[in-house]
Amino acid sequence: MPKQIFTNTWQQVVGAQFDEPYYEQLHDFLKEEYATQTIYPPMNDMWNAFHYTDYEDVRVVILGQDPYHGPNQAHGLSFSVQPGVKHPPSLRNIFQELQTDLNVPIPVDGTLTKWAAQGVMMLNTVLTVRAHAAHSHKNKGWEQFTDAVIRSLSDRKQPIIFVLWGKPAQQKQKLIDTSRHVIIEAPHPSPLSAYRGFFGSRPFSKINAQLRAWDMPPIDFDLTTPLGGHV
Repeated sequence: MPKQIFTNTWQQVVGAQFDEPYYEQLHDFLKEEYATQTIYPPMNDMWNAFHYTDYEDVRVVILGQDPYHGPNQAHGLSFSVQPGVKHPPSLRNIFQELQTDLNVPIPVDGTLTKWAAQGVMMLNTVLTVRAHAAHSHKNKGWEQFTDAVIRSLSDRKQPIIFVLWGKPAQQKQKLIDTSRHVIIEAPHPSPLSAYRGFFGSRPFSKINAQLRAWDMPPIDFDLTTPLGGHV
């Protein structure tokens, strides 16, 4: 019987991964890391991408790399930060492009749970990181797990939009059935590459145009208003 990690459909979809030898090694590694180091996000937030957006509710996947490694930033959703936290540079650039693309105001809080509630799964390819050490949990098993997640989404009959920013995310294209799903690509929103084509890529209007083409409701990306109504 696989370990019970999720209380939603994700348990049936990827639960078998938890009994794989690579995952057991990853589990032992994380147990030691959380016991002896400062690790982000907090353990209780590690699976938030799955808790906030159930398997059959996913309409869009925004694929990140590894979590923010500064204090109080990461909470388990790619690019999102906890309430009251200063926007990291990549998120600042995402909000700048959002404002240009859809003419919505830049929010005070960089918390993207409103998007997650509408079927935008914000998945990092590596779900944990050591404080102040980017990519410190790379090649420990997370990539194998998140590849299985992407494959399971690709296997779905209902179409999904995969948003791949930057080369590491774009390397996951081979896992996605493009006869059924749509990929939106651009350079990464980090300050190093945002000016090489992320700015002006208009991903948010492209997402909503595609959802409308599939007769699905668009995403309300405006984080300054509550879900289901404008103030």
